[in-house]
Amino acid sequence: MNPLVKVKNFVFGTGRMAFLGGSPVYYGWLLFLLILICQGLLAYSHQFQLGLISTGLRDSVSWGFYIGNFTFLVGVAAAAVLLVIPAYLYNWKPIREVVIFGEMLAVAAIVMCLLFVCVDMGRPDRFWHLFPIIGHMHLPSSIMAWDACVLNVYLIINLFVASYLIYCAYNGKKYNPKIVVPLVILSIPMAVSIHTVTAFLYNGMASRPYWNSAILAPRFIASAFCSGPALLLILFQILRKVSDFDIKDEAIQKVAEYMAYAMVLNLFLYGAEVFKEYYSNTHHLVHYKYLFSGLHGQTSPIAVYAWMSLAFAVIALVIFLIPKLRMTPMTMNIGCVLIYFSVYIEKGIALIIPGYTPDTLGQVYRYVPSMTEVRVAMGVFGIGFLIFTLMVKVSVAILFSPDRKVAHA
Repeated sequence: MNPLVKVKNFVFGTGRMAFLGGSPVYYGWLLFLLILICQGLLAYSHQFQLGLISTGLRDSVSWGFYIGNFTFLVGVAAAAVLLVIPAYLYNWKPIREVVIFGEMLAVAAIVMCLLFVCVDMGRPDRFWHLFPIIGHMHLPSSIMAWDACVLNVYLIINLFVASYLIYCAYNGKKYNPKIVVPLVILSIPMAVSIHTVTAFLYNGMASRPYWNSAILAPRFIASAFCSGPALLLILFQILRKVSDFDIKDEAIQKVAEYMAYAMVLNLFLYGAEVFKEYYSNTHHLVHYKYLFSGLHGQTSPIAVYAWMSLAFAVIALVIFLIPKLRMTPMTMNIGCVLIYFSVYIEKGIALIIPGYTPDTLGQVYRYVPSMTEVRVAMGVFGIGFLIFTLMVKVSVAILFSPDRKVAHA
């Protein structure tokens, strides 16, 4: 058969699989995501007409909720490497069978990252400059340009590998390891680089001492290995109940064990940073004071979230460190939810806002995300989860159904 015909059949065939043959719950979930997307588009149209003045962003705090979500999602995308390393470097088959879900999560997360950058731009018509070759990028001097490069390369790698595996299984043939394995191995340093370069965006700013820390990059990577796998563990359990997907308990437990190590490292690095600021007690402590309590007699609007994030992380750490608790599905899922929201708060609120407060002139602007920002963010998450849902639906139908199952790993 002509290769173009095969590709055409694959596109239309997977399209039918994505939208047909689902349960009422599946269609209800798609409807919910479409509602989120529509209200997000309406909110963004309002922002597009009025400009960024419709958000809570001002000169004092020019990065806010959008960039916080961007930073968090870069970590979610990088977390795919937690499955790739044991699967391909150590050839551990129980995890190798589900690496594709990590790759699909990475694709959806990077798409959301790019969308959050777009909605944060005052001139979204210049968004095309984020893409290598076609955009005018200030390489090698611009860290933002490097970040755009590694994000796009990582997106292409994961999208190609996931699509190629599904394409081969759809046509009933084995994939070519000489094509897949080198790309998967390449995705390991790329996953580390996307969060490392994102950290460099922050700690390269000498005028922002809250971010000007050498351990920011390892903190980012450690927290990434908590949030992304937390989503995947819950997804694996849902798929086991509603489809023919069968993942071994030992694979789930191994991912949970890796998360426990990452949580220890994340909290240790964060504690080291907090100790350095409070023990030295320099004027840079003002940023942590704003984060945990407030300044000039005024309570910080983000203090409650900072303490909530810390409490969630400690409780989740206890759950995942005790083998009996992390091997029990209920407590493990509670730990997954807690660590997900802990990292989300840490990246979305506790990282960005204190870095700008007080500003370089010593002024304190009490930034709070506007309803416009919240609604636009919900729309972006709706797009990302819709992409991920459709990819999971297709991959389960092709890779794990009894009548079409192909040895894909």
